Amino acid sequence: MPGLCGKGKFAFISLWFIICVFVFCEFLIYYTVMFSCVWPDNEATLSSQRGEGSTPVLKTLVLSDTHLLGAINGHWFDKVRREWQMERAFQTALWLLQPEIVFILGDIFDEGKWSSSEDWEDDVRRFRQMFRHPTNTELLVVVGNHDIGFHYEMSWFKLQRFEKVFNITSARIVTKKGVNFLLVNSVALHGDGCSICQDVEDELIKISRALNCSIQKNVMKEQCRDIEHLPASRPILLQHYPLYRISDVECTGEDAATLEERNLVFKQQYDSLSLVASHKLLWWFQPRLILSGHTHSACEKLHSGKFLEISVPSFSWRNRNNPSFILGSISSYNFTLSKCFLPRESTVISIYCSAGALLIIIILTYCQLLKKNLHYAQCLVSKHKIL
Repeated sequence: MPGLCGKGKFAFISLWFIICVFVFCEFLIYYTVMFSCVWPDNEATLSSQRGEGSTPVLKTLVLSDTHLLGAINGHWFDKVRREWQMERAFQTALWLLQPEIVFILGDIFDEGKWSSSEDWEDDVRRFRQMFRHPTNTELLVVVGNHDIGFHYEMSWFKLQRFEKVFNITSARIVTKKGVNFLLVNSVALHGDGCSICQDVEDELIKISRALNCSIQKNVMKEQCRDIEHLPASRPILLQHYPLYRISDVECTGEDAATLEERNLVFKQQYDSLSLVASHKLLWWFQPRLILSGHTHSACEKLHSGKFLEISVPSFSWRNRNNPSFILGSISSYNFTLSKCFLPRESTVISIYCSAGALLIIIILTYCQLLKKNLHYAQCLVSKHKIL
């Protein structure tokens, strides 16, 4: 009986150990790692705290390239694992940081360009479950090449299907707390006169005119009278493709591309926008900040010596070991940014492997000890019989 009681107690402790490791790796590690993430101080916030006047500051969270796996190339275990990780990371970020607005910079889905209607509905359902959010947080997305295909795969059907689900258009200004965000379908900036491309470019020209009228305070002039009045603030440009750059060779940081990848020359209209399209966007809008995705790695690039672009890394462990997102404290005239990292996948794997090895050692030690005790008991019984 004592032996049976000892085995039962050991099994209970072993099971409790396994549960604790699982709960930590699948739930608590997100809070542990992301607890250190804080909103950066904005000059407007500091001025308000000093009693120098109040300018609203918008708490903005930006992530990119979630690549929800589809029915064609997505293995079921890979799909469940990656989506669980992203869901826990996003829900933890919402709970800890409580952003007012969230942007996802394209490639929401991995197979949107191929999905049948049934597969598309399933992908959308899973996305809404993973990225559910309270009503006081607004979530907006821009379209990426995996959502509707590269330019040669893009169609009105795929574009409108995406826009209907996410209630967006290919060229749109979103204004919140006096901050102008310009959301652009960069896949359509091909410049070849295709119907979608021409439609997007025409809309961008209208938005550019409206912004210029507001910023230059010319709303009463003849050419500005019938144009929507916007806050007099230079926009923040949000799109999937980065503006044209030769490569990632100048990019640094722990979440930048690998040394080998940094030397790869970018192909225009595939790895980045074309030089012409990039110049158009900078000329039309004079953005104070550009946020882009697509490359899955971090990069900071200063265009023409004054236009800062930040490439946001992928949010999925499938694409990198150390996903991250951007936190921005943004006012109508200023912004400050910081980066928040998710747990490293290698760390989670190491914890599981270490815990498994420790458990095996404990079990073997316990079995060896149990075997010795059993042998000792058998010897005592034998001696008792001899006497």
